[in-house]
Amino acid sequence: MSFNDNVQLDPSQVQDRRGMGRGVKVGGGIGGGIILLIAALLGVNPALLEGLTGGAGQETQSQGTAPACATGADADARLDCRITGTVNSLNAFWPAYLQNYKVQYPQPKAVIFSGGTNTGCGAATTAVGPFYCPTDTTAYFDPGFFQELVDRFGSSGGPLAQEYVVAHEFGHHIQNILGDLDRAQQDPQGPESGSVRTELQADCYAGLWAKHASTTADPATGQPFLEPLKQQDINDALSAAASVGDDRIQKAATGRVSPEGWTHGSSEERQRWFSRGYQTGDITQCDTFSATSL
Repeated sequence: MSFNDNVQLDPSQVQDRRGMGRGVKVGGGIGGGIILLIAALLGVNPALLEGLTGGAGQETQSQGTAPACATGADADARLDCRITGTVNSLNAFWPAYLQNYKVQYPQPKAVIFSGGTNTGCGAATTAVGPFYCPTDTTAYFDPGFFQELVDRFGSSGGPLAQEYVVAHEFGHHIQNILGDLDRAQQDPQGPESGSVRTELQADCYAGLWAKHASTTADPATGQPFLEPLKQQDINDALSAAASVGDDRIQKAATGRVSPEGWTHGSSEERQRWFSRGYQTGDITQCDTFSATSL
């Protein structure tokens, strides 16, 4: 899914903390990092939950933006600019869409980091993968994760595979606005748990954005941020969704599948709910909490 070359990016919507991180290491060594990555992939980071109830403090960090990310052509050429462009598209899409339901959209923050960073939910490192922190309403992304998604989990490296990750985390922000995000912790694991339903709904919201992304315009130019999707784009997103299914991750890590330990849903379920959002373009079709079958 390519950006229109002349669309104007707004890098002020993304803080760039690369090289500035002071995050305390969560877990130790390569093995600990893999476990945390598996636990946190594309969801609310469980290692940071104590911060939600007043746990770890937060140090002051300097931060900036990525000034080289100016146009859609930059987003096609560079991953950090693609993250920025996707954030811009999401921040243009969701306010107008939610207005149809008389829901206001407080714009979240987004951070690109490397190594480690401090968050409203505590200190984080690269090992935790992308996540959304409801305390500071910020989505955090380490660009290095996207190569992990390909190398370790077998995802496609296509643009919509990467954009899906960003859109999924913003889906958690929508859940936070609508009051659904805390359902994940009320019922934290199992094949039909609140956690799984929360993650699948965020996948559905990512698909919903994808449905409308090529008609969501840059406010500055009136030109759509993204070109119309091709089938390969959809295949890329579905590949990313499948690669982070609980069943696939468990099989790769332990050689067996244990649904009682699921927190995000199976590969098939993650693909199904992304597809549902994409095919319907209707937020009311993303009600995983009322679904009798996931």
